[in-house]
This record gives sequence, structure tokens and C-alpha cells, in this order.
Amino acid sequence: MMSQMPQQTALSRCPSCEEPLESGDRFCGACGYDLSAVPARPDDSPTVTLNGAPPDGPWPPAPHPPAELHLPTDLQATESGDHPLPPSGPVVGSPVSPASGVRFDRTPEPDEYVLQAPDPRVAAGPPTPPEGTAPPSVCVACRAGRVDDDGYCENCGHAQPRERDHMEQEAGPIAAVSDRGLRHHRNEDAFSLGTSVLPDGQHATFAVVCDGVSSATRPDDASLAASRAAAGALAAALPQGTHPQQAMHEAIVAASRAVNSLAAEPATAREHQPHQNAPACTIVGSVVTQSLLVVGWVGDSRVYWVPTDRSSPPARLTEDDSWAAQMVAAGLMNEAEAYADERAHAITGWLGADAYELDPHTASFKPDRPGVVVVCTDGLWNYAEGADEMARAVPPDAAARPLHSARVLVGHALDGGGHDNVTVAVVPFPTPPQGAGSA
Repeated sequence: MMSQMPQQTALSRCPSCEEPLESGDRFCGACGYDLSAVPARPDDSPTVTLNGAPPDGPWPPAPHPPAELHLPTDLQATESGDHPLPPSGPVVGSPVSPASGVRFDRTPEPDEYVLQAPDPRVAAGPPTPPEGTAPPSVCVACRAGRVDDDGYCENCGHAQPRERDHMEQEAGPIAAVSDRGLRHHRNEDAFSLGTSVLPDGQHATFAVVCDGVSSATRPDDASLAASRAAAGALAAALPQGTHPQQAMHEAIVAASRAVNSLAAEPATAREHQPHQNAPACTIVGSVVTQSLLVVGWVGDSRVYWVPTDRSSPPARLTEDDSWAAQMVAAGLMNEAEAYADERAHAITGWLGADAYELDPHTASFKPDRPGVVVVCTDGLWNYAEGADEMARAVPPDAAARPLHSARVLVGHALDGGGHDNVTVAVVPFPTPPQGAGSA
């Protein structure tokens, strides 16, 4: 007796392989599918249309009310630390999608931004340079920018004063000041000061002043080289017992060699100014001991003697190597006429490779009273040419305050117009004891 099977819905094809079936088959003859495992067919259900409504009318009421819909903007946000954010409505310029509630653009940015406070590490300025190194130069104009290696401010572009635009030095009892003046773009003067001890124990002081020839190449280098070479020769010769006048002669020769050597420098620095003469300058110097005053010169820089007692006459101790001096010496003009001529300052003697045969001038004097020796370039004596004029420009306390006096004399030239570089050295006579210095 056959076992009773649950009633099955008649199938015409195998649900697995679609093979046609015979009535009463329990297994598919093609694939062996168990036809008794086919689930009963569910009741048909209406298909929902694309507009969301059933085809035959409204949806039946839901057994439970739907959950409330929350948009992202409905939630109360908090800052870090659980501090609630301030309430905000719709932001102008930042619409919210009405369908999703999602904000799809950025919050509008302000027209102006508050600058961030400067970093205190930066605001404090550059770090202090290591010990033993020079601090960076600060612009003299804006007082903020640093000065580059070319001498210009990195902030405002202002050209900085050169080191030689104004120089001052005090060496024991003597002093000197040099200034660019009011018209020249650079200072082409130079000076050197020094003190020595003679073999007999007396002290000697010396000053050398040089004026670069502006029409030559590198006049500033020429004056600097000459002043240093002459001072070096004096410092070496005087302690050995060389007579001060001979030592002055040798110093001028040494200065001449130093200037001549500049013309032989590599591819020479004249390559950019081929039509100019070789480096050149004038020179004037003075050596003062307890009883002797020696002067030496080539060119038109000068030495004046101004006694402390102004009732005694001052004197000019040098004669210019110039066109005007030659006219006066030849009797062709008097001094006033010669120096009024436009050719007056054309020099006939100088140091340099293009100079005529070197002929150093030296002279010795033995003043019988105290005073000061004024060693200067024409940048000063153009405004105090005569000895009396120079004496009036020299302060009465010049022997006690040589640096102050040198400053006063430079100021005299600047007040007069400052058309040239101005350099002056003030050397008291007789020399005070070493170490006394100036007041």
C-alpha cells in the first residue's frame, strides 16, 4: 500500500530544470529534484504603483504611528567640552535642502579677517648673536631693516653711511677727525696717528694726513694706503734713533711705493675706467718731540702752527705743490691773484705711478713756546687759508682738548659749505707726558 503524500499542487515543469513533468511524479526524471519540497504558492498581493499609492484606493491605517522624522538641523550640537553651541537659524547664503535637511554649501566668510596675534618668538626680534660675533647692522633711516653686504637696507633700500664718511681717533695727546663733507659721494681722505719712544726716552707723536686725487682711479684706496705706509715707517724708524726729519723723508718714500703698487694690481681696477690716471693722493705729516717740530709733504695739504698765546703770530709751515704756488714763486702773480684763479688747485706734485719724479719736502722747526700743530687737507684750509684765519678757527683750549678742537675745525669747514672732504689732525707742542691724554 502506498504511503499517503501531502497534496501537492500539480506542476507541469520541474522548478529546477524546467523539464516537463508527468502527473503524479514525485521526482524530476531529468535532474532528480524532489518535487514534494516545492513550497505552496502564496496568495497574490497588489503591486504598489510608482506614485506611492495602492491601485485600488488609500492605504489601510497603520497599526502603530510612524516614528517622528528628525532632520540634521533639528539636533542640538555641542562644542568640545560639552558646551552648547549658540542657536542659529537658516544662514543667509547657505540654504538647507528642504527634502533632506542637509546644508550643501559653506557658511559665508567675513569681509575682513582678524589678524592672528604675532608669534612672540618672532615679535621679540632676531636672536642675540653668539658671543664674539658682530650683531647685524640696523638701517639708520628706518631703524628696522637689516643692512646687506652692499650697504643697503633690506627693508627700505636706503644706502647706509660708509665707515669712512666720518672718522674720529684719539691717540694719547693727539687727535684727528675726517668727514666726507656735504658735496662728495665718498670720503677720499685718510689719516694715521701714532706715538713712539725715542732712544733717549723722550716721547714723540706723529700725524699723517692724505687727500686722494679725485681725477685718478681709486683715490680713497690711495690715501688709505699712503697714510698707513707712512705711519708704519715712522713707527719703525723713530724708536731706532733715526732723526725725525730723515724718518719723515723715508715715510713719504714708503707711502709713494704703497700708492704705486695699487696701479699694478690684477687686471688693474682701472679696467672699468680706462681713461683715468693711476691711483694718486697728496700727503702731509708732522712729527713732534719735546723740542722739535718736523713737517713733510707732497701736494697741497698743509701744516699750520698756532701758538697757545694768541698774541704771538701763527704761521703756515708748508708750501703747496700747485699751480698757484708756482705762479707766486715765479713772481707772475701775487698770492691773492693766484689763488683766485680757477687753476689754483691744480697740483704739481703727488704720490702715484703717474707722478713726476718724487721730491719729498721736509722742514724742521724749534718753537720756543707751546702751541698746537694743525695738519689738514684743503677741505679745511679752503675756509681758513691764511695763518691768521686758521688761528681764529682753532679753539683757545686746543692743546688740552685736541679731539674737541678737531671736531670744531671740521664743523668750521662744513658750515662754510663743505665742498670737499675735510680732514684735520691736532697735535699739541710740546708733547705732554705720555699717558696724560686729552681732557
